[in-house]
Amino acid sequence: MIPIESFAAFFIASILLAIAPGPDNIFVLTQSTIHGRKAGIYVTAGLCTGLIVHTTGVALGIAAVIKTSYMAFTALKIIGAIYLLYLAAQAFLASAKSTPEGNSKVIMNGMQLYRRGIVMNITNPKVSMFFLAFLPQFANPGYGAIAIQIFVLGAVFILATLIVFCSIAVLAGTLGSWLVHSPKAQIIMNRTAGAIFLGLALKLATSEHSP
Repeated sequence: MIPIESFAAFFIASILLAIAPGPDNIFVLTQSTIHGRKAGIYVTAGLCTGLIVHTTGVALGIAAVIKTSYMAFTALKIIGAIYLLYLAAQAFLASAKSTPEGNSKVIMNGMQLYRRGIVMNITNPKVSMFFLAFLPQFANPGYGAIAIQIFVLGAVFILATLIVFCSIAVLAGTLGSWLVHSPKAQIIMNRTAGAIFLGLALKLATSEHSP
């Protein structure tokens, strides 16, 4: 069994990593500001579901294949970049009526936002590579089966991510509710989100494979 000291160190490290600016927490921030705090929580649930996929990949060795296979890495990267470009186009074309007090609550239901979070997470090969490098550092053959330890550590990381991302969703959603009464502010929020999605797409598309 993993010692409590190792769990504590891993949990603190996970919290700090979740707080550090990155594609996922920025994604939660933009979606919560535009669509409301509930939307951010749905997106967070989707992102964390994606983390389950990455954890399973590390435990079963799939992430190692992505890390060593240039074709697999490139395919995931391209899919992720195209999806982000699609989100950027939606945001740039959105009008003030598409924000929380307009049609957004009808168009963007919980399941759509949840799926959006899953796709955003699992199509980023950098997450798989990060998990492959990060989780095994806290596993030890002396503590039992490595695969079980990886699943446990992944669950702890997901818990830390839920805490941080849900906090971001609540805070950003509150900010968005203040801005929603201004059509001009709604347009600015959508354009800002579009620019962020475009930047994330370019960053992902230009990321290099490093076996």
